[in-house]
Amino acid sequence: MGITFSTHTPFMLESLLFSRLDVAFAQFFSALTNFSNDEKKSLETLLAHLSFTQYQGNTCLKLTEPQRQLLLISGLTTSPNENSITCPLHIDEHNHLYLRRYWDYEQRLIAKLRAMHKTDLPISNLEKLLDTFFETSIESEKNDQREAAKCAINQAFTIVTGGPGTGKTTTVVKILALLQTLHSEKPLHIALAAPTGKAAMRLQESITNSKKSLKLEQIINDVLPETVTTIHRLLGAKPPSPYFRYNEKNLLPYDLIVIDEASMIDLAMMSKLVEAIKPAARLILLGDKEQLASVESGTVLADLTQALPQNTIKLKKTYRFKDEIKAFAAAINQQDAKLAWTMTQQKNAVIEQLGDDYLVYLANQHSDYFELIKSRANFKDIYDAFNRFQILCAHREGRNSVSDLNFRLEKVLRDRKLINLSTVWYVGRPVMVTQNNAALQLYNGDIGLCLPDEHGDIKVFFPRPDGKKQGYSAARLPNCETVFAMTIHKSQGSEFEEVCVCLPEKMQTILTKELLYTAITRAKERIKLVTTETIFTATVQANVARVTGLVEQFKIAL
Repeated sequence: MGITFSTHTPFMLESLLFSRLDVAFAQFFSALTNFSNDEKKSLETLLAHLSFTQYQGNTCLKLTEPQRQLLLISGLTTSPNENSITCPLHIDEHNHLYLRRYWDYEQRLIAKLRAMHKTDLPISNLEKLLDTFFETSIESEKNDQREAAKCAINQAFTIVTGGPGTGKTTTVVKILALLQTLHSEKPLHIALAAPTGKAAMRLQESITNSKKSLKLEQIINDVLPETVTTIHRLLGAKPPSPYFRYNEKNLLPYDLIVIDEASMIDLAMMSKLVEAIKPAARLILLGDKEQLASVESGTVLADLTQALPQNTIKLKKTYRFKDEIKAFAAAINQQDAKLAWTMTQQKNAVIEQLGDDYLVYLANQHSDYFELIKSRANFKDIYDAFNRFQILCAHREGRNSVSDLNFRLEKVLRDRKLINLSTVWYVGRPVMVTQNNAALQLYNGDIGLCLPDEHGDIKVFFPRPDGKKQGYSAARLPNCETVFAMTIHKSQGSEFEEVCVCLPEKMQTILTKELLYTAITRAKERIKLVTTETIFTATVQANVARVTGLVEQFKIAL
């Protein structure tokens, strides 16, 4: 952050860098020391910075030598060779300062994965068995899928990474079929999970479709799971506490666990998940390491792919979207802002920058949706029509935000007499659940549509994994928000025919190439942009640079 600390120079905590929580945290621990006032002020600034950097998604803070010496004499921290659980802070071998619990999360995760990493499960005649599921093609892309299967069968821990549409789900279904074939006498007990309800539903749809397309033997098809749950439900969340039913003392009963959208998993959750896996069980993580990191601390998937390359297979060939989108995503990922911007200025039907009248275009994209509502079409057709197009925003408030675009778009739709804003729950209102409600089987990220039922009563209908719909009266719903526009973070795990990515008018720290990459790779057919060259270029040139110690600690552990 450009701040230089000293053990002698006092620092004021009124800096806008620090929140009141950062300051309170720093002052609480500073009061436990016997330092002089000047030393306390220096310590408070350092601890406030630790609290702030934790909030930014870092798991630790890099120290200078004077900072390290100050902390070691404070009595608040342990050093690399010490392991006192009574100290709230820890300094590792690389002069990283941790809150004690995040150091423990890292160490527990490393210890469990190190044991899994060293577990080899060699299978004889594997190549012949692989031939039944994978072509013996020399094409590297197809060999990648075959290598992923070989890795997952021979090792207890596997990461299958790759961009959207690279066949991660299809590959994992083949892996599951292979493993069940190898364990035909006693089929494996398999769990499928994802970080959010929306991502779980998307994986469930993909698994079901892949099983149909692969035409597996019925005996294998019958033992492959289709139901996907959230990680919280898998572990047995005990809200409002941070604890789970399944943990290191009460292990999960599964022989194999597959987790999709692993880039969304933070350090704490990954540590708790891995600790709850029984010995000799397998773990397969699926995800795109180039996407946004978790909202909470860490860049776990990216760190694990770097730390454990022998457990990682990257799928390269994209089957989902057009070549133009693939090239656009590659330019953004490589931070080639000039090339990426040039692609937005070319006249083609795939990538296009919208002009000042973009609200008219956004409203036009919902014409089919409202026409189907008017004609009383079936729910699936209406829902599919809505999901063909989605507005994605970087932030929740301000110009071109979720709140701003939902508000302005509703006015345009009202002026066209497509919606009636005299009531909150108007016909055609799309909503996203923002609070889990297990009793109603509604989870954060689920999207429903406000429609009349067969009696003309207004209800909010949600799709179910079995293809049916479930309607709820608005009064029963957990917290919801209008979702003509959603944040890019909320869109992870989704795909649409077309997306419109709207960036703010001023540069903000949230704008990074990972955010933009995640947004544009939600689209299968077309991308529209609402931005300026200045903001677009700055976004592509910025990247998430979180400080973690996971890779370095793995090197020590291995």
